[in-house]
Amino acid sequence: MTGLAIFARFHAHEGKQAAVEAAIRDVVPPTRAEPGCVFIAGHCSTSDPRLFFIHSRWIDEAAFNSHAGLPHTKHFVATVSALIDHPFEAARATAIV
Repeated sequence: MTGLAIFARFHAHEGKQAAVEAAIRDVVPPTRAEPGCVFIAGHCSTSDPRLFFIHSRWIDEAAFNSHAGLPHTKHFVATVSALIDHPFEAARATAIV
């Protein structure tokens, strides 16, 4: 498997989980339509209703870097950063198996 995988974790402030979920629901469709996006999905933890994840795959690092500069991505980062109880972080990874 080639390309780049992104794993992002979002733990909402108490009472902000609906807003985090809404932000994820808003950013996924335009992201999915980007030419370099292979896959993207948002997830909610089954054991913690305040914990969310986004997993995405990109054709390469350049495609993800382009995504990071787009208005819908910048809006998402600004919105969700105010709703989570930790610094925003998206981990970049490549497959090992």
